[in-house]
Amino acid sequence: GEWEPTPYLRSIPPLLHHLREEFGDGVELLHDSHQRLTPTQAAGFARELEQFHLFFLEDIVPPEWKDGLAQIRAASTTPIAIGELFTDIATCVGPISNRWLDYLRCDLGHIGGITAGRKLAALAEPFAVKTAWHGPPDLSPIGHAANVHLDLATSNFDIQEWWPHADHPDAQKVAEVFTGGVVRRGPYLDVPETPGLGVSVNEAAARRFAYERAYLPVVRREDGSVHPW
Repeated sequence: GEWEPTPYLRSIPPLLHHLREEFGDGVELLHDSHQRLTPTQAAGFARELEQFHLFFLEDIVPPEWKDGLAQIRAASTTPIAIGELFTDIATCVGPISNRWLDYLRCDLGHIGGITAGRKLAALAEPFAVKTAWHGPPDLSPIGHAANVHLDLATSNFDIQEWWPHADHPDAQKVAEVFTGGVVRRGPYLDVPETPGLGVSVNEAAARRFAYERAYLPVVRREDGSVHPW
């Protein structure tokens, strides 16, 4: 698709205004900017969105501009969630210790696994930073189970992104390969009491399904230049 910052920045506030008028303040709203803004754009955007009382504003700048979170924090009280593209503990230390974020959004598969995630959660707690681990549709039941197990063991856990694999286009294949895993109980997630992560893998079934390479969408600016997704 095509993406330009000015139409984006001008279209989201009216959209959130409409949602607040339609659903009131009893519904939590979250918005993901997908790392597409500069720190200056993000600071003004976060300030403008304060009136809508977001649960959080997600991934507002890319990791290479993480120091720009200081500018955003100084400009606005909108809660900030970031970390989906952080790939090591060291990258997280400055934003956490400086209280530039409110929710740590790391992907356990990128950051070093459950152990690294637990260390980060412990580091974040005294700085009033909560966890909201990355849980996208392309994460396997094993990855989702790891997230929720860590949530249950973390005192500063707050919210978990989760995808029901029963709704996945390849739901039948997923069900044949993986059994067990995360259980949804109303608005809550739980894990089985079976050993480990509580997920069993049918390796024979997995061998029947050849790997299919997939790519993220290509996003371009109006002039045709490529923009990060």
